Amino acid sequence: MIPSVNNTGSRTIGLLKYLYETGKYEDHTDPHLVASFDGMSPDPGRNPHATLEDLQQLLDQPVMALPEHKRPAKHVWHTSVRATADDRILSDEEWGEIARRIVAATGIDPGGGQPGCRWAAVRHADDHIHIVATLVCEDGSRPDDFRSGKRAQAECRLIEKELGLHQVAPGDGTAAQRPTSAERHKAKRQGRERTAREELRETVRRAVAGATSEEEFFERLAAAGLLIRKRAAPSGDLLGYKVALPDDRNAQDEPVFYPGARLAPDLSLPRIQERWSADKHTPNTAPGEPAPSRPASARRRTASAAWQAVLVVEHGDDAVAAAYIAAAGEVLDAMAQTSAAHTRRELREAAWAFERASRSHVRAVRGHDQALRQAARDLVYSGPALGRGEDGATTAMAIDMLFFLITAAIHWHAKKGHAQQAAAAHQAAEHLRAAYQAAAAQPLGALYQRGRRLNRPLQQRQTAVLREALPELAEQILAEPGWYALAATLADAESAGHDPAGLLTEAAGRRELDSSESVSDVLVWRLRRAAGLPADTTDMALGDHPTDRGTRRVKRSEQGRSGSRSRRQ
Repeated sequence: MIPSVNNTGSRTIGLLKYLYETGKYEDHTDPHLVASFDGMSPDPGRNPHATLEDLQQLLDQPVMALPEHKRPAKHVWHTSVRATADDRILSDEEWGEIARRIVAATGIDPGGGQPGCRWAAVRHADDHIHIVATLVCEDGSRPDDFRSGKRAQAECRLIEKELGLHQVAPGDGTAAQRPTSAERHKAKRQGRERTAREELRETVRRAVAGATSEEEFFERLAAAGLLIRKRAAPSGDLLGYKVALPDDRNAQDEPVFYPGARLAPDLSLPRIQERWSADKHTPNTAPGEPAPSRPASARRRTASAAWQAVLVVEHGDDAVAAAYIAAAGEVLDAMAQTSAAHTRRELREAAWAFERASRSHVRAVRGHDQALRQAARDLVYSGPALGRGEDGATTAMAIDMLFFLITAAIHWHAKKGHAQQAAAAHQAAEHLRAAYQAAAAQPLGALYQRGRRLNRPLQQRQTAVLREALPELAEQILAEPGWYALAATLADAESAGHDPAGLLTEAAGRRELDSSESVSDVLVWRLRRAAGLPADTTDMALGDHPTDRGTRRVKRSEQGRSGSRSRRQ
């Protein structure tokens, strides 16, 4: 159950018109009162003789009773209380009791003989109510509504338990500001998938990913088509910025600008500048635009950086781990904006979900995360990846490594008691899993076919290598469909001069494998990255690949022995 306490307003009648309007909004189907301060307020939704003005005048009476110079300029308090999607539909009586508990907990109408404000709770959809109150008590005093949002959240946690509803993870004040109801309805009217605030937050995060200077950051924002306003000190130093979508306008046909801090706490200019200042003091940071590279190369570097980052998150200092987790968000943003069509949606959703997991009260010490930030930068400047060939295969490799980094972030947040962040990271991991399946199908399929074509002696040798290196996991891996792809990879590594048993032991021993659906798939990418093997073998002709050459040598040897036996006979 999610309460959303909105800013105060100055027109009670304006808010009531919105709450009772049924023509513009699909979810405004049956607006009516479920509770009020006296239980007898006129209900324009159910009483044909009651009007919105009647209800407005009743609520505003304590305000209007004050001398004009003592009336608060903004006297309208408004909150919505929404059930989650998997909650049952509550009755009017249940919603009425919820409204009474919320106004008591927030100090709007505390009860117990204390003076309270006038209020009414309107239900116009199955899953939520709106509470409107006027912020002058019956005795002319002002209510004690300090931190009313926090109080409403705490009361909702109690209500969830008592009514058997979905228990929402408690927040810690580091979440991005939720879109208001008006913003959501506006987005719906305009046919937007997300509100303007949410679109801007995603665009700004993508512009930040791997950026190393103010100039580069604002150039990316402009290239994305955003309107930008900068705020500078008399000295010329930049203090802040605002952004707007060109087609998001108010009633006066003016663009609606949002400051960076209103998009997310870590998108204020000072917080973004922390990343750049850390880059300047970190060795080997490449200033300016990096040399162009192929998307496949950038994805290999991303996989390596993610692989090393897992150790830091699992065993590093909290402030450094927090920096790596924040930088992981930049990598996801960069992957999402450079991904191929068949993985784009899931990667975008993964980045969107992980945004919540990238912030906590553990303040990140930037600079140590330079390798991940550089990986994000490389991804952006290498350009969009194709969904096939080496680009597609290295995308699968990078996603696989990022999946384990995000899994490490889940464990880290869970240990710190960061419930919302852990839940968000878990959601991101599920989207990564889906993106991986789309990206890996073709390259793993090619490796699978190569593994199936290995002759029996070579298959037996790779089976023996597996049993020697991983005796506890061998039978499980041999039963997986991906075993043939792993067998081909082991043969490739051996042909390239590596010790396959040693590589296999190292790949399995450095990280847990329990969260993977296919251990063999994970080991394929770890081995191919560590041994520098081609990630994709789809377009190679028979004989071009070390596996094929090894198979042909074995076949020629067998044919030679067979010929010798025939001649002797």
